[in-house]
Amino acid sequence: MSEHPVIELRHVEKHFGELHVLKDINLSVARGEVVVVIGPSGSGKSTLCRTINRLETIDSGEIRIDGERIPREGKNLARLRSQIGMVFQSFNLFPHRTVLDNVTIAPVDVLRIPKKQAREEALRLLERVGVGDQARKVPAQLSGGQQQRAAIARALAMHPKAMLFDEPTSALDPEMIGEVLNVMTELAREGMTMLVVTHEMNFARRVASRVIFMENGSILEEGSPESFFTHPQTQRAQAFLQSIQDH
Repeated sequence: MSEHPVIELRHVEKHFGELHVLKDINLSVARGEVVVVIGPSGSGKSTLCRTINRLETIDSGEIRIDGERIPREGKNLARLRSQIGMVFQSFNLFPHRTVLDNVTIAPVDVLRIPKKQAREEALRLLERVGVGDQARKVPAQLSGGQQQRAAIARALAMHPKAMLFDEPTSALDPEMIGEVLNVMTELAREGMTMLVVTHEMNFARRVASRVIFMENGSILEEGSPESFFTHPQTQRAQAFLQSIQDH
């Protein structure tokens, strides 16, 4: 079994024009670990998430998946990217395809899994996330919570080494948030390696192996949920937690 972290960022820097959005980011996520990234809006959390599967390129530094450096382009990039599942805040399902088709397209096209096998597995995954009865519908016929759970099934269908969640509940109505967090909690319990950008502090408290606090493109603090939420080390983290409690 590999001793490498599943995800590793070394000295990662990223600018959008004049804006320095990631500053010397060093982070590793071990197999089976759930790392939750929190911080104020604009702190670089989503950009960090998106650089890991190269939806955003980096200016310098390196990112490794299971010890292998992500290249800038080419077949190896596609292969490594396919090993990292990504769940966005906006679901990103193909609107004119059924939910079942959404889950089977990539395994058939990318992993070359036979169609029948891909469909059987997709139905199993949709059942597992609680939307098995929605398989024949198109996304618009589903609630936001159901669409997001279908998006999680789609990511799982690629047999990923790790899952990235970029604010997966921020577009959902309050009653749907729990549906999605329950699926994510179950995945964590089953040992899925996860990096989760979220505003859901109860989820971070209950499920994270480690909490990362970001501000202005830097990692200011990291620690266990217990230590972070009860004894934040920096004034900025203290102020952030205070502001959340005040709402």
